[in-house]
Amino acid sequence: MTIPGTEEPTLTVDELAARAGVTVRTIRFYGTRGLLPPPVIGPRRVGHYGPEHLSRLALIEQLQRHGMTLSAIERYLSQLPRDLSEDDLAIHRALVASWGPDAPEEASREQLDRRAGRELTEGDIDRLAALEALERTDDPDRFRIDPKVLHLGLRLLDMPIELETIRTAHAVVSEHTRSAARELSRLFRDEVWGPEREHESGSGPERMRAKKSLSAHMQPLVVEALVIAFQRSMKHELRAWYGQDAD
Repeated sequence: MTIPGTEEPTLTVDELAARAGVTVRTIRFYGTRGLLPPPVIGPRRVGHYGPEHLSRLALIEQLQRHGMTLSAIERYLSQLPRDLSEDDLAIHRALVASWGPDAPEEASREQLDRRAGRELTEGDIDRLAALEALERTDDPDRFRIDPKVLHLGLRLLDMPIELETIRTAHAVVSEHTRSAARELSRLFRDEVWGPEREHESGSGPERMRAKKSLSAHMQPLVVEALVIAFQRSMKHELRAWYGQDAD
């Protein structure tokens, strides 16, 4: 199991496979192709994997969801620094997830337990539901999951944060992102598209295709800009917080 609060590689290959929802054979294959960094070899020559391996597997899964071939994934990952942290990899995965539409899936309680690396409690399920990582169904052992959010939700399970705090944080993020989306949509409609583009793009289906094409190209750029801006804002706030704490 992974020790909460540490970055030490503590997962065996079997545990990593269960947490990532893939087979051991897949992990070994990815390793031979250079998609995963090698494990840390411990006593008895046992390889140990860490959170960064889990995050990299989640990124590979997201790239595959968008139809990228293994060769294309290799090229994509080869451009990333080898020492990226799990948080940096999570940001890359979030940017990749913005390329396509939502695709909810179903998972059993057993599958969720394997992904979490332990038996989930009802409290854990409540926390995942509060993050909209999953939704309960009429069957208590089956859930509708959002693959984009589930990996994040599982990482937050062992954080010492109260459920109400998670709900409040989720509400803050939702409120401000909706506000940003509205303002950016207005800017896109009034300034980027504008009356001239309406006139140039023809009418009916042709105009709709032109709008969709432009928005599809802009969406990943807007998401990346938002992530960068948020990162800078968070660093500013954390520096202020650390400074007050030091005083």
